Amino acid sequence: MSGAIARRRFLALSGGLALTGGLAACSSPLASGLTGSQPNTADVIFWNLFTGGDGANMVLMEKAFQKANPGTSVEATILGWGNPYYTKLALATASGTPPDVGITHLSRLPLLAASGLLRPVKDTPLGELGVTEDKFTPAAWKKATVDGTVYAVPLDTHPFVLYYNVGIARKAGLLNSAGDDLVPLKGKEDFVAAVKAMKDAGGAQYGAVMSITRDPSTAWRFFSMIYSALAGPIVTDSGTKIAIDSEAMQETVAFMQSLTGPNLMPKNLTGSGANALFSTDKAGFLFDGEWQIPAYRQVKGLKFNVVPFPALLGPKPVAYADSHALIVPRNDRGNETRTRNASKFVKSLLDNSAVWAAGGHIPAWLPTQRSKAFLDQSPQRNYVQAAFDAQYDPVAWYTGAGSDFQTVVGGTIIEALTGRITPKGMVAAMRSDLKRYTTSRPPVTMK
Repeated sequence: MSGAIARRRFLALSGGLALTGGLAACSSPLASGLTGSQPNTADVIFWNLFTGGDGANMVLMEKAFQKANPGTSVEATILGWGNPYYTKLALATASGTPPDVGITHLSRLPLLAASGLLRPVKDTPLGELGVTEDKFTPAAWKKATVDGTVYAVPLDTHPFVLYYNVGIARKAGLLNSAGDDLVPLKGKEDFVAAVKAMKDAGGAQYGAVMSITRDPSTAWRFFSMIYSALAGPIVTDSGTKIAIDSEAMQETVAFMQSLTGPNLMPKNLTGSGANALFSTDKAGFLFDGEWQIPAYRQVKGLKFNVVPFPALLGPKPVAYADSHALIVPRNDRGNETRTRNASKFVKSLLDNSAVWAAGGHIPAWLPTQRSKAFLDQSPQRNYVQAAFDAQYDPVAWYTGAGSDFQTVVGGTIIEALTGRITPKGMVAAMRSDLKRYTTSRPPVTMK
Protein backbone atom coordinates (compact mmCIF):
# COMPACT_ATOMS: atom_id res chain seq x y z
CA MET A 1 0.00 0.00 0.00
CA SER A 2 1.42 3.40 -0.97
CA GLY A 3 1.95 6.12 1.61
CA ALA A 4 -0.72 8.32 0.03
CA ILE A 5 -3.34 5.55 0.09
CA ALA A 6 -2.40 4.66 3.66
CA ARG A 7 -2.81 8.26 4.72
CA ARG A 8 -6.24 8.49 3.04
CA ARG A 9 -7.45 5.31 4.74
CA PHE A 10 -6.18 6.52 8.09
CA LEU A 11 -8.01 9.81 7.66
CA ALA A 12 -11.18 8.05 6.49
CA LEU A 13 -11.29 6.29 9.83
CA SER A 14 -10.24 9.13 12.12
CA GLY A 15 -11.00 12.36 10.30
CA GLY A 16 -14.43 12.81 11.79
CA LEU A 17 -12.91 12.91 15.25
CA ALA A 18 -10.63 15.79 14.40
CA LEU A 19 -12.87 18.30 12.68
CA THR A 20 -14.87 19.16 15.78
CA GLY A 21 -13.43 22.46 16.96
CA GLY A 22 -10.39 22.07 14.73
CA LEU A 23 -11.08 25.17 12.65
CA ALA A 24 -11.94 27.49 15.51
CA ALA A 25 -8.78 29.55 15.03
CA CYS A 26 -8.53 30.24 11.32
CA SER A 27 -5.05 31.70 11.59
CA SER A 28 -3.67 28.67 13.44
CA PRO A 29 -1.16 26.26 11.85
CA LEU A 30 -3.87 23.58 11.90
CA ALA A 31 -6.37 25.73 10.01
CA SER A 32 -3.69 26.69 7.50
CA GLY A 33 -2.96 23.03 6.93
CA LEU A 34 -6.59 22.16 6.28
CA THR A 35 -7.08 25.06 3.88
CA GLY A 36 -3.88 24.37 1.97
CA SER A 37 -1.98 27.53 2.90
CA GLN A 38 1.58 27.40 4.16
CA PRO A 39 1.93 28.04 7.94
CA ASN A 40 5.16 29.99 7.43
CA THR A 41 4.86 31.99 10.63
CA ALA A 42 8.18 30.86 12.16
CA ASP A 43 11.36 29.04 11.21
CA VAL A 44 10.33 26.05 13.33
CA ILE A 45 6.67 25.23 13.96
CA PHE A 46 6.38 22.82 16.88
CA TRP A 47 3.24 21.00 17.95
CA ASN A 48 2.99 19.37 21.35
CA LEU A 49 0.49 18.39 24.02
CA PHE A 50 2.22 19.63 27.15
CA THR A 51 0.52 21.72 29.82
CA GLY A 52 1.18 22.23 33.53
CA GLY A 53 4.69 21.52 34.78
CA ASP A 54 5.71 19.69 31.61
CA GLY A 55 4.49 22.64 29.55
CA ALA A 56 6.53 25.08 31.63
CA ASN A 57 9.65 22.93 31.30
CA MET A 58 9.18 22.66 27.54
CA VAL A 59 8.94 26.45 27.26
CA LEU A 60 12.29 26.74 29.05
CA MET A 61 13.82 24.29 26.56
CA GLU A 62 12.37 26.20 23.62
CA LYS A 63 13.85 29.43 24.99
CA ALA A 64 17.24 27.75 25.38
CA PHE A 65 17.18 26.86 21.68
CA GLN A 66 16.25 30.38 20.65
CA LYS A 67 18.97 31.87 22.85
CA ALA A 68 21.56 29.61 21.23
CA ASN A 69 20.10 30.27 17.74
CA PRO A 70 18.99 33.94 17.81
CA GLY A 71 18.24 34.01 14.09
CA THR A 72 15.84 31.04 14.22
CA SER A 73 12.30 31.57 15.51
CA VAL A 74 10.07 28.91 17.10
CA GLU A 75 6.28 28.85 17.23
CA ALA A 76 4.88 26.28 19.66
CA THR A 77 1.25 25.20 19.49
CA ILE A 78 -0.31 23.14 22.28
CA LEU A 79 -3.17 20.84 21.28
CA GLY A 80 -5.55 18.64 23.23
CA TRP A 81 -4.02 15.51 24.79
CA GLY A 82 -4.80 12.07 23.38
CA ASN A 83 -6.88 11.28 20.30
CA PRO A 84 -7.59 14.94 19.38
CA TYR A 85 -3.89 15.69 19.10
CA TYR A 86 -3.05 12.67 16.97
CA THR A 87 -5.98 13.11 14.61
CA LYS A 88 -5.21 16.80 14.07
CA LEU A 89 -1.57 15.96 13.43
CA ALA A 90 -2.62 13.36 10.85
CA LEU A 91 -5.00 15.77 9.11
CA ALA A 92 -2.44 18.56 8.84
CA THR A 93 0.25 16.19 7.60
CA ALA A 94 -1.96 14.54 5.01
CA SER A 95 -3.01 17.97 3.74
CA GLY A 96 0.64 18.85 3.12
CA THR A 97 1.21 21.48 5.78
CA PRO A 98 2.26 19.77 9.01
CA PRO A 99 4.35 21.26 11.79
CA ASP A 100 8.12 21.01 11.33
CA VAL A 101 8.43 19.05 14.58
CA GLY A 102 5.81 17.21 16.57
CA ILE A 103 5.54 15.13 19.71
CA THR A 104 4.33 11.56 19.82
CA HIS A 105 4.07 8.86 22.43
CA LEU A 106 6.10 5.91 21.18
CA SER A 107 3.11 3.68 21.89
CA ARG A 108 1.32 5.64 19.13
CA LEU A 109 4.19 5.55 16.65
CA PRO A 110 3.41 2.33 14.68
CA LEU A 111 0.16 3.69 13.24
CA LEU A 112 1.67 7.08 12.36
CA ALA A 113 4.58 5.37 10.60
CA ALA A 114 2.40 2.85 8.74
CA SER A 115 0.17 5.71 7.58
CA GLY A 116 3.12 7.32 5.78
CA LEU A 117 2.89 10.45 7.92
CA LEU A 118 6.49 10.60 9.14
CA ARG A 119 9.88 11.33 7.68
CA PRO A 120 12.44 8.65 8.62
CA VAL A 121 15.18 9.96 10.88
CA LYS A 122 17.81 8.83 8.35
CA ASP A 123 16.31 11.25 5.81
CA THR A 124 16.99 14.26 8.05
CA PRO A 125 20.27 15.91 9.15
CA LEU A 126 19.85 14.46 12.65
CA GLY A 127 22.55 11.83 12.10
CA GLU A 128 25.02 14.54 11.09
CA LEU A 129 24.22 16.30 14.38
CA GLY A 130 25.19 13.20 16.38
CA VAL A 131 21.70 11.85 17.01
CA THR A 132 22.58 8.18 16.73
CA GLU A 133 21.41 4.90 18.26
CA ASP A 134 24.35 4.52 20.65
CA LYS A 135 23.29 7.66 22.55
CA PHE A 136 19.81 6.48 23.55
CA THR A 137 18.26 4.13 26.05
CA PRO A 138 18.03 0.87 24.05
CA ALA A 139 14.38 0.10 24.84
CA ALA A 140 13.23 3.56 23.71
CA TRP A 141 15.29 3.47 20.51
CA LYS A 142 13.91 0.02 19.70
CA LYS A 143 10.35 1.29 20.18
CA ALA A 144 11.14 4.25 17.90
CA THR A 145 11.91 1.73 15.15
CA VAL A 146 9.09 0.41 12.97
CA ASP A 147 9.80 -2.37 10.48
CA GLY A 148 13.53 -1.62 10.59
CA THR A 149 13.22 2.15 10.12
CA VAL A 150 13.64 4.74 12.88
CA TYR A 151 10.82 7.30 12.75
CA ALA A 152 11.19 9.15 16.03
CA VAL A 153 13.79 10.55 18.40
CA PRO A 154 13.01 9.50 21.99
CA LEU A 155 12.97 12.35 24.48
CA ASP A 156 12.26 10.36 27.63
CA THR A 157 10.92 7.25 29.27
CA HIS A 158 8.09 7.73 31.75
CA PRO A 159 7.50 4.51 33.71
CA PHE A 160 4.95 3.28 36.22
CA VAL A 161 6.89 3.31 39.50
CA LEU A 162 6.73 2.53 43.21
CA TYR A 163 6.42 5.48 45.60
CA TYR A 164 6.95 4.91 49.30
CA ASN A 165 6.48 6.96 52.44
CA VAL A 166 9.90 7.15 54.09
CA GLY A 167 8.65 7.45 57.67
CA ILE A 168 6.18 4.57 57.40
CA ALA A 169 8.79 2.41 55.66
CA ARG A 170 11.23 3.09 58.51
CA LYS A 171 8.68 1.99 61.12
CA ALA A 172 7.90 -1.08 59.01
CA GLY A 173 11.58 -2.10 58.92
CA LEU A 174 11.73 -1.78 55.15
CA LEU A 175 14.64 0.65 54.83
CA ASN A 176 18.24 -0.40 54.30
CA SER A 177 20.96 0.26 56.88
CA ALA A 178 21.74 3.65 55.36
CA GLY A 179 18.08 4.59 55.53
CA ASP A 180 18.06 5.91 51.97
CA ASP A 181 16.39 3.06 50.07
CA LEU A 182 14.11 0.08 50.45
CA VAL A 183 15.51 -3.28 51.41
CA PRO A 184 15.73 -5.61 48.40
CA LEU A 185 12.37 -7.13 47.47
CA LYS A 186 12.00 -9.97 45.02
CA GLY A 187 8.98 -12.05 44.25
CA LYS A 188 5.34 -11.84 45.23
CA GLU A 189 5.88 -13.12 48.77
CA ASP A 190 8.40 -10.39 49.56
CA PHE A 191 6.23 -7.73 47.99
CA VAL A 192 2.97 -8.72 49.67
CA ALA A 193 4.82 -8.99 52.99
CA ALA A 194 6.19 -5.46 52.50
CA VAL A 195 2.74 -4.07 51.78
CA LYS A 196 1.41 -5.83 54.90
CA ALA A 197 4.31 -4.47 56.98
CA MET A 198 3.48 -0.93 55.88
CA LYS A 199 -0.01 -1.39 57.31
CA ASP A 200 0.73 -3.45 60.41
CA ALA A 201 4.18 -2.43 61.68
CA GLY A 202 4.24 0.91 59.86
CA GLY A 203 0.86 1.98 61.17
CA ALA A 204 -0.58 3.07 57.83
CA GLN A 205 -4.30 2.86 57.14
CA TYR A 206 -3.43 1.01 53.93
CA GLY A 207 -0.27 -0.78 52.91
CA ALA A 208 -0.60 0.62 49.39
CA VAL A 209 -2.94 2.73 47.30
CA MET A 210 -3.58 3.20 43.59
CA SER A 211 -6.13 5.08 41.55
CA ILE A 212 -8.56 2.34 40.55
CA THR A 213 -12.24 3.17 40.30
CA ARG A 214 -12.19 5.89 37.65
CA ASP A 215 -8.78 5.40 36.10
CA PRO A 216 -8.71 2.44 33.70
CA SER A 217 -5.36 3.50 32.23
CA THR A 218 -3.67 3.12 35.62
CA ALA A 219 -5.31 -0.27 36.09
CA TRP A 220 -3.96 -1.30 32.68
CA ARG A 221 -0.44 -0.13 33.56
CA PHE A 222 -0.46 -2.13 36.79
CA PHE A 223 -1.81 -5.26 35.13
CA SER A 224 0.47 -5.02 32.09
CA MET A 225 3.57 -4.60 34.23
CA ILE A 226 2.83 -7.82 36.14
CA TYR A 227 1.58 -9.89 33.21
CA SER A 228 4.47 -8.90 30.92
CA ALA A 229 6.94 -10.59 33.27
CA LEU A 230 5.22 -13.91 32.61
CA ALA A 231 4.08 -13.80 29.00
CA GLY A 232 4.27 -11.98 25.70
CA PRO A 233 1.86 -9.30 24.47
CA ILE A 234 -1.86 -10.01 24.72
CA VAL A 235 -2.28 -9.24 20.99
CA THR A 236 0.14 -10.00 18.17
CA ASP A 237 0.37 -9.71 14.39
CA SER A 238 -0.05 -5.92 14.55
CA GLY A 239 -3.09 -6.32 16.77
CA THR A 240 -5.06 -8.78 14.64
CA LYS A 241 -4.60 -11.87 16.81
CA ILE A 242 -5.45 -12.48 20.46
CA ALA A 243 -2.46 -14.08 22.18
CA ILE A 244 -3.53 -14.32 25.83
CA ASP A 245 -1.63 -16.77 28.01
CA SER A 246 -4.51 -17.98 30.18
CA GLU A 247 -2.32 -19.32 32.98
CA ALA A 248 -0.25 -16.14 33.16
CA MET A 249 -3.35 -13.96 33.19
CA GLN A 250 -4.97 -15.94 35.98
CA GLU A 251 -1.77 -15.78 38.01
CA THR A 252 -1.59 -12.02 37.45
CA VAL A 253 -5.17 -11.44 38.58
CA ALA A 254 -4.71 -13.70 41.61
CA PHE A 255 -1.69 -11.64 42.62
CA MET A 256 -3.55 -8.33 42.23
CA GLN A 257 -6.43 -9.70 44.28
CA SER A 258 -4.01 -10.82 47.00
CA LEU A 259 -3.48 -7.10 47.61
CA THR A 260 -7.01 -5.76 47.26
CA GLY A 261 -8.79 -8.83 48.66
CA PRO A 262 -7.42 -8.71 52.24
CA ASN A 263 -7.81 -4.91 52.35
CA LEU A 264 -4.10 -4.19 52.11
CA MET A 265 -5.18 -1.87 49.28
CA PRO A 266 -8.60 -0.26 48.79
CA LYS A 267 -10.71 -2.01 46.15
CA ASN A 268 -12.43 1.21 45.16
CA LEU A 269 -10.42 4.41 45.06
CA THR A 270 -10.33 7.42 42.78
CA GLY A 271 -7.18 9.29 41.81
CA SER A 272 -7.96 12.11 44.24
CA GLY A 273 -8.57 9.57 46.98
CA ALA A 274 -5.23 7.88 46.37
CA ASN A 275 -3.50 11.26 46.39
CA ALA A 276 -5.17 12.25 49.65
CA LEU A 277 -4.23 9.03 51.43
CA PHE A 278 -0.60 9.10 50.31
CA SER A 279 -0.22 12.82 50.95
CA THR A 280 -1.45 12.54 54.54
CA ASP A 281 0.76 9.62 55.62
CA LYS A 282 -2.09 7.11 55.52
CA ALA A 283 -0.59 4.83 52.89
CA GLY A 284 2.83 3.19 52.77
CA PHE A 285 3.13 2.64 49.02
CA LEU A 286 1.65 4.41 46.02
CA PHE A 287 1.52 2.80 42.56
CA ASP A 288 1.59 5.56 39.94
CA GLY A 289 3.53 7.19 37.14
CA GLU A 290 6.64 9.23 37.86
CA TRP A 291 4.92 12.27 36.36
CA GLN A 292 3.16 12.75 39.71
CA ILE A 293 6.42 13.60 41.49
CA PRO A 294 6.16 17.41 41.05
CA ALA A 295 2.70 17.39 42.67
CA TYR A 296 3.85 15.39 45.71
CA ARG A 297 6.87 17.66 46.15
CA GLN A 298 4.46 20.46 46.92
CA VAL A 299 2.88 18.59 49.84
CA LYS A 300 4.29 20.14 53.00
CA GLY A 301 5.83 17.60 55.37
CA LEU A 302 5.52 14.61 53.04
CA LYS A 303 8.74 12.61 52.85
CA PHE A 304 8.69 10.10 50.03
CA ASN A 305 10.99 8.30 47.67
CA VAL A 306 10.49 6.57 44.32
CA VAL A 307 12.03 3.34 43.01
CA PRO A 308 11.31 0.89 40.19
CA PHE A 309 8.98 -1.98 40.96
CA PRO A 310 10.92 -5.11 41.92
CA ALA A 311 10.46 -8.44 40.14
CA LEU A 312 6.99 -9.64 41.14
CA LEU A 313 5.89 -12.80 39.34
CA GLY A 314 8.61 -13.32 36.76
CA PRO A 315 12.37 -13.63 37.28
CA LYS A 316 13.20 -10.07 36.21
CA PRO A 317 11.72 -6.64 36.94
CA VAL A 318 9.45 -5.14 34.31
CA ALA A 319 8.53 -1.47 34.09
CA TYR A 320 5.40 -0.55 32.20
CA ALA A 321 6.33 2.63 30.36
CA ASP A 322 5.80 4.94 27.47
CA SER A 323 8.04 7.61 25.94
CA HIS A 324 7.55 11.07 24.55
CA ALA A 325 9.43 11.34 21.28
CA LEU A 326 10.12 13.97 18.64
CA ILE A 327 9.01 13.42 15.04
CA VAL A 328 9.49 15.23 11.76
CA PRO A 329 6.19 14.86 9.88
CA ARG A 330 6.37 14.19 6.15
CA ASN A 331 6.00 17.37 4.12
CA ASP A 332 6.23 17.09 0.36
CA ARG A 333 5.98 20.89 0.09
CA GLY A 334 8.76 21.51 2.60
CA ASN A 335 12.33 22.56 2.01
CA GLU A 336 15.68 21.45 3.38
CA THR A 337 16.24 24.67 5.30
CA ARG A 338 13.18 24.01 7.41
CA THR A 339 14.21 20.38 7.88
CA ARG A 340 17.66 21.43 9.02
CA ASN A 341 16.19 23.96 11.45
CA ALA A 342 13.84 21.26 12.74
CA SER A 343 16.75 18.88 13.26
CA LYS A 344 18.74 21.51 15.16
CA PHE A 345 15.70 22.14 17.33
CA VAL A 346 15.32 18.42 18.12
CA LYS A 347 19.00 18.14 19.02
CA SER A 348 18.71 21.19 21.29
CA LEU A 349 15.76 19.66 23.16
CA LEU A 350 17.84 16.52 23.76
CA ASP A 351 20.80 18.56 25.01
CA ASN A 352 18.52 20.43 27.43
CA SER A 353 16.52 17.41 28.58
CA ALA A 354 17.82 17.68 32.15
CA VAL A 355 15.22 20.46 32.36
CA TRP A 356 12.62 18.01 31.09
CA ALA A 357 13.66 15.51 33.78
CA ALA A 358 12.46 17.94 36.45
CA GLY A 359 8.97 16.69 35.63
CA GLY A 360 9.99 13.19 36.72
CA HIS A 361 10.84 11.78 33.29
CA ILE A 362 14.01 9.78 32.59
CA PRO A 363 15.99 11.34 29.72
CA ALA A 364 16.35 8.95 26.80
CA TRP A 365 19.44 10.88 25.61
CA LEU A 366 22.30 9.10 27.39
CA PRO A 367 24.63 12.15 27.51
CA THR A 368 21.95 13.86 29.64
CA GLN A 369 21.06 10.73 31.58
CA ARG A 370 24.71 10.41 32.65
CA SER A 371 25.22 14.12 33.30
CA LYS A 372 25.61 15.80 36.67
CA ALA A 373 22.61 17.99 35.86
CA PHE A 374 20.43 14.87 35.87
CA LEU A 375 22.22 12.78 38.48
CA ASP A 376 21.81 15.60 40.98
CA GLN A 377 18.04 15.19 40.67
CA SER A 378 16.36 13.05 43.30
CA PRO A 379 14.36 10.82 43.25
CA GLN A 380 14.68 10.74 39.44
CA ARG A 381 18.13 9.14 39.51
CA ASN A 382 16.77 6.30 41.66
CA TYR A 383 14.59 4.71 39.00
CA VAL A 384 16.70 5.06 35.84
CA GLN A 385 16.84 1.27 35.54
CA ALA A 386 13.12 1.30 34.77
CA ALA A 387 13.93 2.88 31.40
CA PHE A 388 16.06 -0.15 30.54
CA ASP A 389 13.36 -2.58 31.70
CA ALA A 390 10.60 -0.71 29.87
CA GLN A 391 7.65 -2.64 28.45
CA TYR A 392 5.40 -0.69 26.08
CA ASP A 393 1.87 -1.32 24.84
CA PRO A 394 1.55 -4.14 22.30
CA VAL A 395 1.87 -3.03 18.67
CA ALA A 396 -1.55 -2.40 17.14
CA TRP A 397 -3.40 0.42 15.42
CA TYR A 398 -5.71 0.81 18.42
CA THR A 399 -3.27 0.76 21.38
CA GLY A 400 -1.20 3.49 23.00
CA ALA A 401 -1.45 6.48 25.30
CA GLY A 402 -4.95 7.86 25.69
CA SER A 403 -6.46 5.15 23.48
CA ASP A 404 -9.92 3.65 23.77
CA PHE A 405 -8.15 0.29 24.10
CA GLN A 406 -6.67 1.29 27.46
CA THR A 407 -10.08 2.48 28.62
CA VAL A 408 -11.86 -0.73 27.63
CA VAL A 409 -9.36 -3.31 28.91
CA GLY A 410 -8.59 -1.15 31.93
CA GLY A 411 -12.26 -1.19 32.83
CA THR A 412 -12.21 -4.98 32.89
CA ILE A 413 -9.06 -4.98 35.02
CA ILE A 414 -10.85 -2.71 37.49
CA GLU A 415 -13.55 -5.37 37.76
CA ALA A 416 -10.83 -7.83 38.75
CA LEU A 417 -9.25 -5.45 41.27
CA THR A 418 -12.62 -4.93 42.93
CA GLY A 419 -13.14 -8.68 43.11
CA ARG A 420 -16.14 -8.79 40.78
CA ILE A 421 -14.30 -11.07 38.35
CA THR A 422 -12.44 -14.26 39.25
CA PRO A 423 -9.02 -14.94 37.74
CA LYS A 424 -10.59 -17.47 35.39
CA GLY A 425 -13.41 -15.11 34.51
CA MET A 426 -10.88 -12.42 33.70
CA VAL A 427 -9.53 -14.48 30.80
CA ALA A 428 -12.96 -14.75 29.17
CA ALA A 429 -13.73 -11.08 29.78
CA MET A 430 -10.42 -9.95 28.32
CA ARG A 431 -10.89 -12.11 25.24
CA SER A 432 -14.26 -10.47 24.72
CA ASP A 433 -12.73 -7.00 25.05
CA LEU A 434 -9.98 -7.77 22.57
CA LYS A 435 -12.25 -9.39 19.99
CA ARG A 436 -13.87 -6.05 19.20
CA TYR A 437 -10.45 -4.73 18.16
CA THR A 438 -8.81 -7.75 16.57
CA THR A 439 -11.79 -8.33 14.27
CA SER A 440 -12.07 -4.69 13.17
CA ARG A 441 -10.54 -3.63 9.88
CA PRO A 442 -7.39 -1.57 10.56
CA PRO A 443 -7.17 1.82 8.85
CA VAL A 444 -3.78 0.94 7.35
CA THR A 445 -1.78 -2.20 6.74
CA MET A 446 0.71 -2.70 9.56
CA LYS A 447 3.54 -5.22 9.40
